[in-house]
Amino acid sequence: MKKQLMVMLEARKDEMIQIRRYLHENPELSFKEEKTAQYILDFYKGKNVEIQSNVGNGHGIIITIKGGKPGKTIALRADFDALPILEETDLPFKSKNEGVMHACAHDGHTAYLMILADCLIQLKDVIPGTIKIIHQHAEEVPPGGAKSIVDSGVLANVENIFGIHLLPMAPAGHVGYHSGFSMAGRSYFKLRIQGVGGHGSSPHAANDAIVAGAYFVTAVQTIISRRLNPFDMGVITIGSFDGKGTFNVIKDCVELEGDIRYMTGETKEIIEKELRRIVKGIEAEFGVQCELTYTSDYPPLYNNPEVTLAVKKSLENANDPDIKQVAPFPMMSPSDDFAYYLEKIPGCYFYIGCTPKGVEKPYFNHNPKFDIDEEALIVAAKSVGYVVCGYYELD
Repeated sequence: MKKQLMVMLEARKDEMIQIRRYLHENPELSFKEEKTAQYILDFYKGKNVEIQSNVGNGHGIIITIKGGKPGKTIALRADFDALPILEETDLPFKSKNEGVMHACAHDGHTAYLMILADCLIQLKDVIPGTIKIIHQHAEEVPPGGAKSIVDSGVLANVENIFGIHLLPMAPAGHVGYHSGFSMAGRSYFKLRIQGVGGHGSSPHAANDAIVAGAYFVTAVQTIISRRLNPFDMGVITIGSFDGKGTFNVIKDCVELEGDIRYMTGETKEIIEKELRRIVKGIEAEFGVQCELTYTSDYPPLYNNPEVTLAVKKSLENANDPDIKQVAPFPMMSPSDDFAYYLEKIPGCYFYIGCTPKGVEKPYFNHNPKFDIDEEALIVAAKSVGYVVCGYYELD
């Protein structure tokens, strides 16, 4: 089975690339992926599988491959939404939708999994179990698609789940893994500070919201430096400070928006508690009124150590020329809603190097010049294929 699967994947390498390029050329934003979802559904049309569409809170698709023998049920996931970014590459298949770009490699994720799934469908009679293929919408925009798919109950019988992310942290052929907490959780906040406007010549007759806001920007950083254990990871970023006005007018109101990252639930609770405390303190100290919106987006991503070890062993035993290195990757502060699956189902989310050939300093995901080495697609397909074979002990 294993050898046959790899031969089939190698024979369809060019097809993976063609699918990736079609998707790259036709990106769609989160929750608006109607044509992308239809393209995926058309691919599976007529195949001997169960197809579920519009799963969750959007265009999620579940393909159920029932093996020829009874056994455990696992799931494989790839996301297919794009980002609101104006593409700045010179690719001949660059985005046709201005201001929308596959800048996070979801086109590659979808392409490899479509071909891998099709090969598994053809070999399903020898699979001792069931494989659910998750083509997931809206990873990029909270609340995301993953949580709603979990909440829908379609994965209730899944015992383990696997996924990959293409990252330009290593060349194609390099596969990375990390056990335990591996990617950060994320929260969002918006703070509106209402003071009293006035003339710049008479500050005593006004109550400057900009001063209160500036104090908040400085004060919240003490949460990271003075409230967290030095060995814990936490980041608070003020990404927007809307205080534009006129040079000689004291601003009556400002709005700030920020992004918070953390690696554990405990750190998340500490940061939220302390930030709310600082907001109350600013109201008391400056005599302003504050309106705080605080939303927890994605939880920290936790790779089950036992499952991750099994993934590592399957990849190390592959002895495949396309998989040149299997090595630990560090914890990473970006977030991914794959974390919602892992909260309910033991699994592993690992990484496939995709640095373009000849590039020393690649553009990272979400950059308008982001690109991948398409050799990473066959590496992704084979890697997940080896994990599936290892899981079911298929030689």
